[in-house]
Amino acid sequence: MTALLHTSNLVCGHGKIVAVRSLDMELHPGQVLAVLGPNGAGKTTLMETIAGLLPRIEGEMTLEGKSLASGKPAEANMAGVVLVPDNRALFTTLTVRENIEIARIKGQNRVDEMIDLFPALAKRLKLKAGALSGGEQQMLAMARGLVQNPKVFLVDEMSMGLAPIIVESLLPVVRKVADETGAAVVLVEQHVSLALEVADSVMVLVHGDVSLRGSADEFRKDQSRLEAAYLGAGEGAHA
Repeated sequence: MTALLHTSNLVCGHGKIVAVRSLDMELHPGQVLAVLGPNGAGKTTLMETIAGLLPRIEGEMTLEGKSLASGKPAEANMAGVVLVPDNRALFTTLTVRENIEIARIKGQNRVDEMIDLFPALAKRLKLKAGALSGGEQQMLAMARGLVQNPKVFLVDEMSMGLAPIIVESLLPVVRKVADETGAAVVLVEQHVSLALEVADSVMVLVHGDVSLRGSADEFRKDQSRLEAAYLGAGEGAHA
């Protein structure tokens, strides 16, 4: 199967400060990749680099075989890369409906589809985003991303500040989006067990290096390998 998103020798960071080193990665249509690792591992830097918010230091990145420009978020977005950041970045003074509509593709009105995905927002459409609960804000952030019909959907720390029960209700949407739209999803998540329930594959970053990678199924059966990888005692990257 041809890769949707491909990186080769990707080096990410802030200026000359390297956060992720020599990353080779392939994402295929409909695949959910869980990127795990301790704080400071480089996960958010990787997501921001893929989305074009940060210029890459070295390496290549292609989407559907075409090179993605470095550090150009508008071009990455137009190509189909959509990021839901860990701070959600909502327009808090706009209503729920306005937040969704401002991001929609011209000529398309998919608000109803987003409400079907996140029914809790149905009675909040006229409410300002700043008045929503944390869980509702995360739903809105995801709806605003999905209304753009992404090819690559990046979700950074969905669970930030949320109760596990809320996260548990949101993660199946990630699986549904991948299955029904064919989008590739990269999910950075701190709730490892929940992430494993919806992911196809797993990559663990530790201090900017891939400490471990493999299928989510194998790690669901034996999470001790993930724990070892978090401590920097992983077996090294493998397919």
